[in-house]
Amino acid sequence: MKTGLYLSISPLLVVALGGALLMLAEAFSHHREEHESRSAGPSSELALGTAITLFTGAIFAAAVWFVGPEKLDGSQDLAPWLIIDRFTLFFAFTICVGGGLASLLAGGYLPEHRIDRGEFYPLLTFSSVGAIILAAAGDVLTLFLGLEIMSLGVYALTGFRRGSARSTEASMKYFLLGSFAAALLLYGAALIYGATGHTDLAGIRAALVAGNLNYGLVLIAVTLMIVGLAFKISAVPFHMWTPDAYEGAPTPATSFMAVVVKSAAFATMLRVLLVAFGQPELSSWGAGWPPIIATLAVLTMTVANLIAGRQESVKRMLAYSSIAHAGYILVGVTTTMRLHEDGQASVMFYLLAYTVSTIGAFGALILCGSRGAEAVSYEDLSGLGKRHPAVALVFSLFLLSLAGVPPTAGFFGKLYIVKGAIGAGLYPLSVILLLNSVLGAYYYLRVLVFMYMREPAPGAPFARPMKSGYVTSALVLAAVAVVALGLFPTTSLEVAVRAALAP
Repeated sequence: MKTGLYLSISPLLVVALGGALLMLAEAFSHHREEHESRSAGPSSELALGTAITLFTGAIFAAAVWFVGPEKLDGSQDLAPWLIIDRFTLFFAFTICVGGGLASLLAGGYLPEHRIDRGEFYPLLTFSSVGAIILAAAGDVLTLFLGLEIMSLGVYALTGFRRGSARSTEASMKYFLLGSFAAALLLYGAALIYGATGHTDLAGIRAALVAGNLNYGLVLIAVTLMIVGLAFKISAVPFHMWTPDAYEGAPTPATSFMAVVVKSAAFATMLRVLLVAFGQPELSSWGAGWPPIIATLAVLTMTVANLIAGRQESVKRMLAYSSIAHAGYILVGVTTTMRLHEDGQASVMFYLLAYTVSTIGAFGALILCGSRGAEAVSYEDLSGLGKRHPAVALVFSLFLLSLAGVPPTAGFFGKLYIVKGAIGAGLYPLSVILLLNSVLGAYYYLRVLVFMYMREPAPGAPFARPMKSGYVTSALVLAAVAVVALGLFPTTSLEVAVRAALAP
């Protein structure tokens, strides 16, 4: 093989090799499960190793992006199974950053809550490998392979708290519904193969352009594949698993699912819709996929925000919040039918901003509560701003970014989505998104009200922040990213535009 090929797939190789080494390190570790009652465990080494592995993968992705994968001899040798382009590298970077930050959160959370078992880190790393494969997949067979590698690890992470009935129930529910969604996706792929004779996305498009096909069968296949991917991004009405899985899983696993799984699924959705089904007949508003995506966007935004505002659990509120953000991103996906590059760029920028903001929000929630004094409800956070101002301040930053308050990264993410929707002539979607953003701000600001304007009732439990260098490090990195993306948004947007798929 050519050296250029190894360099082009180096982010994937680094993460895969790191996962294998972490698995060996955990197997030969002297810290075993019988020592769970102690605060010390494998996290002190494995969390750092996982973070280094994934951040190194992000560095390699950025390096190959700046060199240009098209300049590396042999970079397309794995096509069409794996497409190594700037689009893939952008999502590989986002996935590795999200996974690395989640591993740092686990390094503080697992020992604090006495579930410090080393298998958490290889599972997280290999799930990241599957997510990168999913983002790079140019063939439905590779797509399914990446989806299953990612999903199997996440199912295990969801049920990682073995002694919790809620965690076990969440994992089983996620597994059953995930398997059903994967079957729908695979059935759609089988139908499209029957209609076109191709499994690679470029070949599918060429066959559709050539014509003489059963378009009824093609439309059924497109719908089934969209439904399968809609499950992974938690779009309404395929979101039923999300609140229970997010609440039942350990919070670092929840943050990983919220950012990495969602980013990989959106990368695949963009590639499938724009490469395989991007011809005018299937990308038109009258008889293509845009009205399906727009309908999902409206339902997802509205339903999730209405339910999130009624939650008393902060973690469950953040779960519904992540569903609402999927709706905002779906608006960006819809705009790609008319604004090919700018629409994609708005989605990619939003996902990057969403990744650091959401990881930070879950990380701040972890930091707010130590074992036996966790931050579960809004009431648990009462008076936190006075007792622990630094913790409350960093939590506030991430919540304001998720709410879209300037000059945070989240504000510019929503701004570019709305701007794209207006530019594409989708005025009703723009208005619905803005109204939902106002609705979403209610439950984010409600957390701030409890932290700064309420005091715990006499005798009522309240959260006591934990001390963890790992969690603090993750929050500092995420906060720097949120502020940097907010102060210099055009730079990141230009990178996203250059990473957009060719029409």
